[in-house]
Amino acid sequence: MSKPVSDFIRHHYRHFNAAALVDAADAYSRHLDNGGKMLVSLAGAMSTAELGLSLAEMIRQDKVHIISCTGANLEEDIFNLVAHDYYERVPHYRDLTAADEQALLDRHMNRVTDTCIPEMEAMRRLEKVMVDQWTAADKAGERYFPHEFFFRALSSGALEKFYQIDPKDSWMIAAMEKNLPIIVPGWEDSTLGNMYAGHCISGDIKNVHTVRTGIEYMTSLAGWYQEKAPKASVGFYQIGGGIAGDFPICVVPMLHQDLQLPEIPVWGYFCQISDSTTSYGSYSGAVPNEKITWGKLAEDTPKFIVESDATIVAPLMFALILGW
Repeated sequence: MSKPVSDFIRHHYRHFNAAALVDAADAYSRHLDNGGKMLVSLAGAMSTAELGLSLAEMIRQDKVHIISCTGANLEEDIFNLVAHDYYERVPHYRDLTAADEQALLDRHMNRVTDTCIPEMEAMRRLEKVMVDQWTAADKAGERYFPHEFFFRALSSGALEKFYQIDPKDSWMIAAMEKNLPIIVPGWEDSTLGNMYAGHCISGDIKNVHTVRTGIEYMTSLAGWYQEKAPKASVGFYQIGGGIAGDFPICVVPMLHQDLQLPEIPVWGYFCQISDSTTSYGSYSGAVPNEKITWGKLAEDTPKFIVESDATIVAPLMFALILGW
């Protein structure tokens, strides 16, 4: 079987961050081969970077068993799904003036680095479908997590007429088809979270708790980890930093220290792709060994950090793991 990407990487990526990329990918594969499970956390704008092109296949091939992501990454995969053809690239974004930025706003084009997300075709199109889901659950006295509402919207078929990419390239569709557990800490800090708050304020939604969030996500994750970790080592693959990674990794010390369950295994593999700087006091940029002091990793946990751009590194690592 031809493996053009993997063969290229193994031939050329021999030192420094390039070698760390190969080492971390190989350790990821060994972890799975030994029966382990893997959590992947998504920070930044990885969905707008169209990570679904590789992440969806990782999910389909059981290389990912649970995801923690920001509310932005949860929704932006679907924005891309339904409005891809309306997106605009601005490769010269560093040269934009304040007047140029205002002109983008006037056209309802919200910029993420070099990519503009169209408000009407992406955000408002999805809002209409999600409001139907939220209000129906609210009237029925039902409560669901944010990702469950997205799964329900996707499975309803209400968005299919808007699809503008191949559905196999959407990691959210792949996750829905696997009924993959997803953790979305701080979902309120997202476009749909803001919309939900607005509909609560306007009275369209009577019970603000119709969407389950925060603490309930942690208790759900704790239950999942308590079930899985004693049977199979659970690894942690962190893309970027922030709450998407900080929130779920804390489930282990929480179980140990707050619930007095010291027999629960710590994370069995750790890799972070990061461009954060440790010396600035950044938790996101902390070297993996610091996590030993917090009871998250053990001395002998395989630990890797690739100090580079996740939009470049993650697809390459996934290619190696998938044997592309």
